[in-house]
Amino acid sequence: MRLHLLHLKSHSILHQLQLEEALLRTDSRNWCIINEGSPPAIVMGISGKSHELIDIEKAKRNNIPLIKRFSGGGTVVVDGNTLFITFIFQKEIHPFSFPEPIMRWSENLYQAALPLKGFQLKENDYVIDEKKCGGNAQYIKKERWLHHTSFLWDYTPHLMELLLHPKKTPSYRQGRVHHDFLCRLNEFLPNSSILTSSLKEELSRRYTLDEVTLEQLSPFPTHRQETLLL
Repeated sequence: MRLHLLHLKSHSILHQLQLEEALLRTDSRNWCIINEGSPPAIVMGISGKSHELIDIEKAKRNNIPLIKRFSGGGTVVVDGNTLFITFIFQKEIHPFSFPEPIMRWSENLYQAALPLKGFQLKENDYVIDEKKCGGNAQYIKKERWLHHTSFLWDYTPHLMELLLHPKKTPSYRQGRVHHDFLCRLNEFLPNSSILTSSLKEELSRRYTLDEVTLEQLSPFPTHRQETLLL
């Protein structure tokens, strides 16, 4: 079972999402995309309403771009310390048609790969004990699905303050502010390369990995594009 692996560093999250959407809609291969960091941005799910989720004026003053991605899920602030990991699979490989089985599959993968005691899926988030270390979103179509995660290797508190407290939150959050609700993976691991190398090792046990470069994927085919810079 072949899995194509693309490992990027400091690649714009806007361009990453546009690439993921192109591979989801126009490609039939299975993918893992790793991106270590991005210029600062706020990324909102397809159905998100910016006035309910973001302090727009503060984001403008900080020159932080707002991106609406093609998938669902919540709103995240990303920067150079965010680790992005995305999987795109044909359903003939993993025949999941709902988010819950996809997230349980990924929980099992990460628990096997990462030396992180207390790591688990709680509601729709990855947590260590009771603190969130990663957020997830999915896109499911007839023959294909995508699951992407933003892991917090570290985060910048003043950027987190650009997010408003959403109306709908996971029950385990229990009204906590960001500082009390989130944790940093660098509190548990000495460097981020351990995380990416451990994941690659686990993937190589499950699949035949075929690492490719960004240049090998250009140009991208024309397709319906729902990832937007607002």
